[in-house]
Amino acid sequence: MKLRVKPLDLEAGGKFIVVLNRDDAEDLGASALSRVKVSAAGRELTAIVNVAIESIGRGYIGVYNEVKKYLNLREGDTVDVEAAHFPLSVYYIRNKLSGRKLAYEEIFEIVRDVVSGNLSEIEIAAFITALHTFGLDLDEATSLSMAMVETGNKLDLKKPLIVDKHSIGGVPGDKTTLLVVPIIAASGLTIPKSSSRSITSAAGTADRAEVLMPVTLDIEEMREVVEKTNGCIVWGGALDLAPADDIFIRVEHPLSIDPLLLPSIMSKKKAVGANLLVIDIPTGRGTKIKTIGEADLLAKDFIELGRRLGIKVQCAVTYGEQPVGYAVGPALEAMEALNTIMGKSQAYDLIDKATHIAGILLEMSGRVNGGGDKIAMEILRSGKAERKLREIIAAQGGDPNIKPDDIALGSERFTVCSKRDGVILWIDNASIVEAARLAGAPKDKGAGILLHKKIGDKVSEGESLVTIFAERGSKLERAISIFEEFPAIGVGDRMEMLIHEIRERPVAKKTFILER
Repeated sequence: MKLRVKPLDLEAGGKFIVVLNRDDAEDLGASALSRVKVSAAGRELTAIVNVAIESIGRGYIGVYNEVKKYLNLREGDTVDVEAAHFPLSVYYIRNKLSGRKLAYEEIFEIVRDVVSGNLSEIEIAAFITALHTFGLDLDEATSLSMAMVETGNKLDLKKPLIVDKHSIGGVPGDKTTLLVVPIIAASGLTIPKSSSRSITSAAGTADRAEVLMPVTLDIEEMREVVEKTNGCIVWGGALDLAPADDIFIRVEHPLSIDPLLLPSIMSKKKAVGANLLVIDIPTGRGTKIKTIGEADLLAKDFIELGRRLGIKVQCAVTYGEQPVGYAVGPALEAMEALNTIMGKSQAYDLIDKATHIAGILLEMSGRVNGGGDKIAMEILRSGKAERKLREIIAAQGGDPNIKPDDIALGSERFTVCSKRDGVILWIDNASIVEAARLAGAPKDKGAGILLHKKIGDKVSEGESLVTIFAERGSKLERAISIFEEFPAIGVGDRMEMLIHEIRERPVAKKTFILER
């Protein structure tokens, strides 16, 4: 069937989607979410069908921007349209829904169709749900990792040793990467760090780094920065490294499930050519991993999957029951990281975590034989790490002379004070994150939460606990409500057994953490 093109000026997130008049769809034997082949000027693609009753007239085909761009179409052009079969990957997804283990070839077919836009959101959701329900063993995790690497770009630095670090996320204020990368790069090792933006947190590493420098680099720009400075901190979404992962994440998020944690992380490390990798597993109440036992089991899987992929992995099980440092939110965290690397911060937990993770990498590389954290601390204290960070900032197009005071913070502010004397007994990470996001983070870079006290600190009645930063008054009010409605910070004379009372049926709020 020949149809005339009607551009719709709509994006489909990388998928090929067309809209057919209902009568034309019936003539083709197509229905909503079925497929058609569309060809023009020697190029062809398979698109998912939506059906319109009136908005698309008979004899026309509405095309989303991805279809228009791929086939180089203009309004009024004529294209050939015919019904297409469901892709084989749909049948493999059905097999997984039945609990069957998938082979590499089947998984590769699914991932390839995900990346090429041949699968609908419903079909991808079915695959994610099947993985969540029936699990994926290490064979399938390995196959998924390799398929995700093979269907995207790869960074080939032609260096014998490339190191990397990654946190599974879940702890607010974790700006560790902003210290680890320059420490490692200053030691002479190569660390090409690609990072995510926030998904459910108040700031992802890319959000923090973007306050200091551009992070939206393509893969060739990333290569140039790394070859010049030994390191980088860039947003992975612009690199097309394991692109299936970004599509999977968009489906996992609304479903509040994360069955692809291992292959998601490991595929991107394989894609940048990492030989040595440290996985940070924050552990404790308010994190993804609640107990040390769970952390040890997850570490075992990471190490084995790394072995299968040719990456030597060590894991750092870290304390995660309160924010890292005192700042939560992009600009606040960037300011704290910059102050810390300049030797002007009292965030000892941030320094301790960063130097230990950097130290593990130094020892794994053979640069030092024990005492890696002390060598990392020396690099930090000597100013070498600061000079390297400024070198990376310049190479990525930022201002290498940036000072902490140059970083703009939200002008709307409110300080929450303690209602009693005592000691900080606990901090609810989820409430801190929710307050920061209600204040506008991460979209509003200057929004966030600044803690004045941490667990174990003494506090007097009326003394400041946190300051909320926002760029708009209405968002500030929403963030304040969190501290009025929920016990976000526990203050007491000693460890008290009662946290709070529930006098009527509560609305259960289970925090879902999805970070990369």
